Amino acid sequence: MSEAQQLEHPRPHPARTILYMLVSFVFRLVQFVLVVVGMAVGIATAVVWVGFPILLATTSFVRWSGDRERGWAGKLLSVPLPPVERRSLVGQTPVRRWVTRLSDPTTWRDLAYLMAAFPLACVEFAIALASIVLLPMAIWVTPWLGWLHGELALALLGPNRTKRLEQKAQRLQASRARGVDAAEAERRRIERDLHDGAQQRLVAVAMSLGRAKSKFDHDPQAVRELIDEAHTDAKLAVSELRDLARGIYPAVLGDRGLDAALSAQAAKSPIPVDVSVAVDPRPPAAVETTAYFIVGETLTNIAKHSGATEAGVKVWRTDDHVVVEITDNGHGGAEVRPGGGLAGLADRAATIDGVITVVSPVGGPTVIRADLPCQW
Repeated sequence: MSEAQQLEHPRPHPARTILYMLVSFVFRLVQFVLVVVGMAVGIATAVVWVGFPILLATTSFVRWSGDRERGWAGKLLSVPLPPVERRSLVGQTPVRRWVTRLSDPTTWRDLAYLMAAFPLACVEFAIALASIVLLPMAIWVTPWLGWLHGELALALLGPNRTKRLEQKAQRLQASRARGVDAAEAERRRIERDLHDGAQQRLVAVAMSLGRAKSKFDHDPQAVRELIDEAHTDAKLAVSELRDLARGIYPAVLGDRGLDAALSAQAAKSPIPVDVSVAVDPRPPAAVETTAYFIVGETLTNIAKHSGATEAGVKVWRTDDHVVVEITDNGHGGAEVRPGGGLAGLADRAATIDGVITVVSPVGGPTVIRADLPCQW
């Protein structure tokens, strides 16, 4: 499971959702009957000791059903439900094991889910039957209902609050580490560009002016040539410094925002790029900068490696995220590899706790999506 999937899930596929609703109805009915009857009979006969084995078996069945539901919902509803961490029962007597299971919060969460899932399954079964006949319902209604069911499963069968906070802390720690690495790599790049570019030009200017000074009195023609050479090197140094500054934070981005900055990037691309930007109100500067460089590096990779003849850039804003989506009609096959260009994009997005998603089947098309939070 990726970091981005810890507490969220996409809408499931309509066919898998319909299959889940149809088949799970039978299991829901069996589970509900066995649990209710087991609890009723166990409590009623507890006074003659017969009820305790029944309650013990019912508790075990509840926990077993909860574990099956996690795998079942995870596969068909695309819900990231990891195996639950239960209290250890090793070395305990049967009675003690039962008491431990009863005191385990996950047991009661499993029971709550099974009780809530049965009436929901009755409604889902009817909708699934209707979806087989009505195509619009199968395409639009059923996936949303499956997503809502997944949210219920995630709330009751997923990690508890403490575990979720631990996962978030681990994700933020990993994000911070990648951000530090990305910042250090950027610092080294700037240092290298200064040393190999503008610094060498300025040294050449200083040398040319020094030679011109030494010949100023007796060789005016050589002085003129040396000053021309120094002038050319100075202009090149200014140009390289301007390019370096643009690579750190482009002026057009600060002055006119993402729409103008991304349009300027697209105009420089060797392939046609369609740009659509709707990010009002304007996001924070860190989000704009991250989106700008993600688009720039992705368009560069598309032009070099994808074989695409056209590309598209869409940027829009939700309540708390800026979503950047870059598509191309190239040959596909792109994936995030350690040390690769897409891994660098993921590291850049991680500096603000953003997430990069890559969908690139062989033969294309390729879709690279960045979800960048506007609040931290």
